[in-house]
Amino acid sequence: MLIPFKGNAGNEIVYVAPIKETVEKGMFAFLNRAVQTAEEENASAIIFEVDTPGGVVDAAGKIGKLLSSTNVKTIAFINKQALSAGAYISLNADEIYMVPGSTMGSAAIINQQGNTAGKKAESYWFAAMEEAARQAKRDPIYALAMADESVDLPKYNAPKGKLLTLGTEAAYEVGYSNGTVNNLEDLLSKLGYSDAEVRMIDESFAEKIARFITHPVIIPILLSIGSLGLVLELYSPGFGIPGFMGLSALVMFFYGHLVAGLAGYETIILFVIGIGLIIAEFFLPGGIAGILGFAAIVGSLFLASDNIIHMGISIVIAIGISILASILMIKVFGKKMKIFKKMILTDSTKTEQGYVSNKNRLELIGLEGYALTALRPSGTIVIEDERIDAVSEGAFILKDARVRVVKAEGSRIVVREIPNLDK
Repeated sequence: MLIPFKGNAGNEIVYVAPIKETVEKGMFAFLNRAVQTAEEENASAIIFEVDTPGGVVDAAGKIGKLLSSTNVKTIAFINKQALSAGAYISLNADEIYMVPGSTMGSAAIINQQGNTAGKKAESYWFAAMEEAARQAKRDPIYALAMADESVDLPKYNAPKGKLLTLGTEAAYEVGYSNGTVNNLEDLLSKLGYSDAEVRMIDESFAEKIARFITHPVIIPILLSIGSLGLVLELYSPGFGIPGFMGLSALVMFFYGHLVAGLAGYETIILFVIGIGLIIAEFFLPGGIAGILGFAAIVGSLFLASDNIIHMGISIVIAIGISILASILMIKVFGKKMKIFKKMILTDSTKTEQGYVSNKNRLELIGLEGYALTALRPSGTIVIEDERIDAVSEGAFILKDARVRVVKAEGSRIVVREIPNLDK
């Protein structure tokens, strides 16, 4: 959404776009649209109002490249804080201005668990910070000190073991800030754009949704809801609430990544094919369709992400949560909640209740007959002209020997040999 700020006598146009809250993959789609709009309108400059604690390194890298590659003059207007990924993005702007009390720096790279990332990731990030400063003709040692705590800069309260964070005065002193301004009006005046037409670019509703959905914390939550909902739907008749929740979560996932430019229609097509193959598994023998369907769904999730490791972790989390939640709901809540009573069979058929899997021949107990065949220990006996399959108590019984039924358990008739007293 474009919001006019004021008129223009010299036909100069300046765009203002916010970089606020957490930097995530969905932010790139919005900033890319802002830069493209500024380029199409031949704007004199685009000002990025920065106030962020940082975010995802991959997203920051794409945004930094976006700022450094455009022909439009870019200005980072740090209005409170530009930490971590925010510091990197600001360093890729042509000029940096800060309001009093603002800070920039503290750009250590950490993983999703809040721990320091591996050596390979750190090496990449150190080089990226230095190169961003060097491209803008700024001393790279300060950019490196923001990311690497081994750099010793005690003058700016960043000795070894502490990351560098620059305030307004220190940033200006080392050449990382081009000046201190009180507000946007003051900045426009300082830049010589007092009479320019200022256009505020705001995020669209779709872009806001995309930013929320592509947040590193939200992705595993959506995948967990999606997988858990579909698993529960398999155990319930028809199509109900679990299935709707599961499909809704997965639709939101792909929608957000589609708007953010991370997924294409081919990814969605692959996901739909996977769902179709899993449904086909219910009608086709062998299990091959199910395996291919599962592989297609997992593949579509990886295609929708530009970071395989993060997506792999999210999928593992989703599968783990789904398994644990399924066990918990079935074992703990299965007999207590009405919704699960419709999904889970809790009744059992017991002999005490009159249920039998085979007809009991209790009337045979005590009756006598003879062995039509030898019992080793199983064989055939005859009682009152009826041939009956039977087993001995364990001992071998010869053919034609007299036997008595001692036990009847369903179809299992147990007999004992009657001693011949005439011998």
